[in-house]
Amino acid sequence: MKETFRYLAGIAGPSGYGSKTTAEQVARSSSSPPHLLTAIITGATSGIGAETARVLAKRGLRVVIPARDLKKAVALKEGIQKENPNAEIVLFEIDLSSLASVKRFCTQFLALGLPLNILINNAGIFSQNLEFSEDKIEMTFATNYLGHYLLTEMLIEKMVETAEQTGIQGRIINLSSVIHSWVKRDCFSFTQMLNPNKYNATRAYAQSKLANILHAKELTRQLKARNAKVTINAVHPGIVKTGIIRAHKGFVTDSLFFIASKLLKSTSQGASTSCYVALSPQAQELSGKYFADCNQCNCSALADDESEALRLWRQTRALIHRRLQYQIPTQS
Repeated sequence: MKETFRYLAGIAGPSGYGSKTTAEQVARSSSSPPHLLTAIITGATSGIGAETARVLAKRGLRVVIPARDLKKAVALKEGIQKENPNAEIVLFEIDLSSLASVKRFCTQFLALGLPLNILINNAGIFSQNLEFSEDKIEMTFATNYLGHYLLTEMLIEKMVETAEQTGIQGRIINLSSVIHSWVKRDCFSFTQMLNPNKYNATRAYAQSKLANILHAKELTRQLKARNAKVTINAVHPGIVKTGIIRAHKGFVTDSLFFIASKLLKSTSQGASTSCYVALSPQAQELSGKYFADCNQCNCSALADDESEALRLWRQTRALIHRRLQYQIPTQS
């Protein structure tokens, strides 16, 4: 009850921010970077991804946008540059549900020789019906988790290298959701997430968001073992007025949705936590954590299970190696 009141009232937490904080407020209070920073943001052609891209570009970052729909990406770029003529926006094509497409994007980006300071794994879908990617993997899991896992693995060495050369900490942000806590341990099966016997859209979405947190947990362990100056955290943006919410027909009735809609965050409020973890000095050195409303908070016990995180990472690495013959470096 206390947390609900804090959320509804927008009362600030220990960070000084709360549920009503906007992305621009967070960005304005962060210190100016000593170098031109480069950020990659997936799912940036709409919703909180587009707002995150706009705010980071306004803050002076070079923003790289890999997008499935290049027409939307071009329109976004034009809108950002109309507001900030000097904004540097780089566009690429990607389909996050396709491992080959993710690999192709990473190869193209790395060929540019640009540094990489920030990676925001923002893209997400909520598939009402059981669909499969070109890799024959359930679409929600393929897009929300597997694509971002491969993206991160292929770009992590560039991030470590950039951090070493500039002395600026690299930051990776995985978009998760509070409904990750709905997943029970006995329902979290890798093979079932790849090809479920009985498909439930909400369960598939929740499982993918749990996987995003576990990914952050395990990669944190590996990066710390290397003394790498790169962090990775997971964030819950809040319930935001986006296309994902509009896809939840059947998830809540129309009447319940009408009531719930009064509690939804604006797009700018939804983007605030991603911007906070990406830019704020207060998030410096924090890794493997879970954030909501611009404050560190607790995730579920399953999401905090290091052995589960390692098991998922190993299963994912093995799957990608089989599908792409892409050798991800083995780390203990």
